[in-house]
Amino acid sequence: MAFSVGGIIAIVFFYLIILVIGIWAARRTRSVGAEAVDRSEAIMVGGRDIGMLVGVFTMTATWVGGGYINGTAEAVYLTGSGLAWAQAPFGYACSLIIGGMFFAKPMRSRGYVTMLDPFQQQYGRRMGGLLFLPAVFGEMFWSGAILSALGTTLSVVVDIGVNAAVIISACIAVFYTLIGGLYSVAYTDVVQLICIFLGLWLTIPFAMTNVAVVDITKTAREKVFQPPWLGGIAEKDISMWLDNYLLLMLGGIPWQVYFQRVLSASSATYARLLSYLAAIGCIIMAIPCVLIGAVGASTDWNLTSYGYPGPEARNKSEMILPIVMQNLCPDFVAYFGLGAVSAAVMSSADSSILSASSMFARNIYQVTFRQQILIDDRHILQTQNGIILSSPTTFCPVFSKTTSTLTPLHFLLKINFVLVLRSLFDLCPKLCSIHSLSLCTTVHLFSMIPISRKP
Repeated sequence: MAFSVGGIIAIVFFYLIILVIGIWAARRTRSVGAEAVDRSEAIMVGGRDIGMLVGVFTMTATWVGGGYINGTAEAVYLTGSGLAWAQAPFGYACSLIIGGMFFAKPMRSRGYVTMLDPFQQQYGRRMGGLLFLPAVFGEMFWSGAILSALGTTLSVVVDIGVNAAVIISACIAVFYTLIGGLYSVAYTDVVQLICIFLGLWLTIPFAMTNVAVVDITKTAREKVFQPPWLGGIAEKDISMWLDNYLLLMLGGIPWQVYFQRVLSASSATYARLLSYLAAIGCIIMAIPCVLIGAVGASTDWNLTSYGYPGPEARNKSEMILPIVMQNLCPDFVAYFGLGAVSAAVMSSADSSILSASSMFARNIYQVTFRQQILIDDRHILQTQNGIILSSPTTFCPVFSKTTSTLTPLHFLLKINFVLVLRSLFDLCPKLCSIHSLSLCTTVHLFSMIPISRKP
């Protein structure tokens, strides 16, 4: 496909909107920081006064990233997979519900700043600092998954350099996160989630009414071009299916991006309610992704500009969402959908950047290394800004070479699974010690192998 001027204009338009909102929100950070005793809290947790509406939007947008929407569509489209194996929406929703039931209220009530604070109190500052490593690696792999989604979309719809587009996107997210902290991230999340919702739903009617697409209610249960997109679970795969769900449900809890929203809530009750409402939001945002995947499975690609063979035969299953946009929808719809995917990526990338920098500034620099020195709050902020600029998260185009958006998601959740065990241990400190914590970490590291959906 030729270089698309219209696609570039659409991307620039969406990015300018996001950048302007981020800069505008940064002004509120400065005003709150000027009145706050500890300005670092204005950066890290928004002064703990994020309202209900903005809180629900930002928590939902954090999970509904590029990997989420592309991965859900991919799972529904894949032969032998289908909706039965599109586990991320319900898995993440369950993780938010569990987090709200057991963790949100006590974490907010005790006034923590990051999710590592209780571990440093329980096990000491050094061990708490060590736990920073799996947490920050999880953020890196998460960023790799979502930036991969952006790269695949851009390569299909507008045919531009993937690496350049990904790096520019990361730099924009770094810029407004750097100047505005959580306020910029939260308010841009509101705009981004609206863009995602409108962009994906705008695609649906055009894609479903294309002449090359068979009625998805028919292909849901009958084999037309491939097995039914509802899918199924073979008896031999039940254990794998359950394992994946447990991985999503428990591995989706111990994330700083989640607890950053919890800790920014104006009250402990709000913190719990945000989790429940965001769980509903994740399910709602998955619906258009499922429909796009179903459309892909119901399309006679011989009748489209894509031609024969279809995306799966070309090992392009991870690109099914942008391929549907490009080949089954008018150009203006495809470009708007591209903006939606870009917004999804930005909404999660900025959260990861702020998350990693907050943990480093507080749990590594302030608590671990400078605990015996009277620290100027501005010094902490400078350290945080420095780690934002040099964060490995901005170099995640390296991970965009992965062949599937599902594999890195499972891998990063595998890394963080051990943290939820630590959290459960922390509820019963008499049953564990620093030795059991170290043993848990060691055993996990030796078993940390990326898993796939099928053996």
